[in-house]
Amino acid sequence: MRLSTLQIGLIVAGVLLVVGVLIYNALVERRIRRKIASTFEREGRPAASDAPRIEPSLRGTDLSPASRTPITPAGDAFAIPMDAVETLPDPGPPTIAPTPKSAMADAVPPVGMQPQPDPEIESVATLQPARAIGAAALAAGLHARLGKPLRWFGRRDGDAAWQRIATDTTGEFAEVAACLLLADRNGAASRAQLETFQRVIAELAPTLPAAWTAAPVEDEAARAEELDRLCAELDMQIGLTIQRPDGGGIPGTKLRGVAEAAGFRLAPSGRFECVHEDTGGVLYTLQGTRGEAFTLDTLRVATIPAVVLVLDVPRVPDPAKTFDQLKLAARRMAQTLGGELVDDNGRPLGDDKLASIRREVAHAAELLDRARIEPGSPRAHKLFAA
Repeated sequence: MRLSTLQIGLIVAGVLLVVGVLIYNALVERRIRRKIASTFEREGRPAASDAPRIEPSLRGTDLSPASRTPITPAGDAFAIPMDAVETLPDPGPPTIAPTPKSAMADAVPPVGMQPQPDPEIESVATLQPARAIGAAALAAGLHARLGKPLRWFGRRDGDAAWQRIATDTTGEFAEVAACLLLADRNGAASRAQLETFQRVIAELAPTLPAAWTAAPVEDEAARAEELDRLCAELDMQIGLTIQRPDGGGIPGTKLRGVAEAAGFRLAPSGRFECVHEDTGGVLYTLQGTRGEAFTLDTLRVATIPAVVLVLDVPRVPDPAKTFDQLKLAARRMAQTLGGELVDDNGRPLGDDKLASIRREVAHAAELLDRARIEPGSPRAHKLFAA
């Protein structure tokens, strides 16, 4: 059977279409692979000096059962260390209160971004109960206060996702993980804190009953010190000070009006905060240079010598962009308040100096990324919390 010219043309067009789709898919896949590679294997940036540079990094810990020494339940009745337990009063009937916008981002994370154990920055102890347990069985552990944040997670089985456990969490769990933060701005978790953490787990396990596993305290203490040193090297806070050139103060009532007009709101901490409209996260703050806490009452009568706008670099997403917003807000406020922008030594901040500060902020953000501490991420907020 001979094919007509139309049929031949349709066949050729179909073949070309298929080939085009295959080529397009290959290009898309190649582009995605390059993007992933650039994210996890960034090239090093040359150092400013001739000395060799050590790139910051986080050293993880293996959570597989084979990597740890299993500990089986033993001993007599459970007696939780009373120095590690906070006795909570009966809360009475539950009440419903509106959730502050600043808390919503943590309370309802996006799909796929639920809190998870983070073994690179937490000491993780896992428990394998003989049978599934609920949150009530972990009550003593949930109330433990160890001087560092302690989180509890559970999952239905080995293939399920981890779920954060609180006193009111429903359901039962076949595996439980207790996670103690190794470092924050108050320093590294001490050996005593880590020992108490494991003692809490050891005394809780027989009541379930459950076998449990954890890394040696010596290793975890060393990891905590190493992590604390890394975070100290990466920590950065930028302040832009506004003061009157004539040495006069800023009336509190005027400061409040200008701050609120600029999008700031007075927080319970006594600082004005500028928050992200969508996430509720704090972008930067406005506070007195002497560290005094503002209240509505004191602002009515106070005269503030100078104020400073502060950017907490590790705790904000896209720090360089956020610095640009901070700089614009600072300039506008300085103009409205009849002041000028100065550094910590009272020297005026010109365009060149502000551009230099921005480069430092961008460099700090780059170093955080290389250390797998994405600025503004939950990991960054834990490590750089006071």
